[in-house]
This record gives sequence, C-alpha cells and structure tokens, in this order.
Amino acid sequence: MNLKFQYNKTAQLQLIKQLSVRQRALPTLKNKESALRLEVKKARDQALTLDQKVKERTAELDAFMKLFTEFDPDIVKIKNVEIKTRKIAGVKTPLLENIEFEIADYNLFKAPAWYPEGIALLKEICQLQIERDFFIRKMHILEQVRKKTTQKVNLYEKVQVPAFEDAILKIKRYLEDEENLSKASQKILKSRFEQESNV
Repeated sequence: MNLKFQYNKTAQLQLIKQLSVRQRALPTLKNKESALRLEVKKARDQALTLDQKVKERTAELDAFMKLFTEFDPDIVKIKNVEIKTRKIAGVKTPLLENIEFEIADYNLFKAPAWYPEGIALLKEICQLQIERDFFIRKMHILEQVRKKTTQKVNLYEKVQVPAFEDAILKIKRYLEDEENLSKASQKILKSRFEQESNV
C-alpha cells in the first residue's frame, strides 16, 4: 500500500490518529468474524441435519407412493411462513418463527383411511424442506458477511496497520534527522563565531 504523506508533525499526528482507529477496531472485527464463523457452522450443521431428515421421511413416503396417486395435492397448502430478523454480531439475519398450513376440507367418509396420516406426513416433509432451505439461505447470508469481515481484518492487519506504522517511523526519523542537522549547524556556527571573536 502506497501512502502519500508529508514529512511534518501534522501529517505524523494524522497518521497516528488513523492508526489508532484501526488498532482499536481490529479486536471488534476479529470477534465479529469469530461469531459469524460459528453461526455459519451452526446453520450449515442444521441444514445438513434437516436434509438428512427430509431424505429419511421422503424414503418413508416412497413406500406409500402408489397410494398417493389417489391423493389430492391441493388439500395441503402453505398458508404463511413467518420470518423475523435477529441481529447476530451486528448483522441482520432471518429467524424462522412459524409455518402455517391450510388443510382443505375433504370428506372423511369417502376419503381413504390413511388420508389423515398422509396429510401429517406431507406437512412434516414440507416443514422440514422449508426449514432446510431457510437455514441454507441464512448460511449464505452469514457467509457473505463473514467473508467481507475477514477481508477487512486482513486489510487492517496485514496492509494498513504496517503501512501506517512504517510511514510514522519514516516521518519520525526524518524529523529527528532534521533536528540533529539543525543542532549540528548551530554548533558549527557557534564555534565559528567563537573562533572569529578570538582572532
């Protein structure tokens, strides 16, 4: 990173201020990154668990697939999916609150005996799939924010902080050299005046 700066006290103070801002922000950013990493892992694990449950329940459903040919798919509908937001490490993330189903009326006397059990199984599979998709989406949102936070941590830690420290050191050395030269020239002038006054 090429920093443009002037070799004077004002520029040095500005750089010290900017360095201080970044050094104070780094621990917070690192904590945010760790929290997000943990939440991404939780969401991924949850999505994998739900995916496994969906596969298991779908396999159970396969045994009854011949019966489901006489099942009316319009009986079970998703009425509403309630999603709220929750902040995790300062990031708004979706929180699945509730899934409402609408069961259409059907004639209990004419419908096959397995209908109530089939409806319950269908509702369960739908709920598991919605929850799985929800956790996958949550994982993607958190992963994207985590990547940006990681980039910012790396930018501060590996690029900007060393560049500011280097620039501050260069200005400090320049100012010290300038002061030493000034003192040396004053000594030379003083000794010349003393020599001239002795002559």
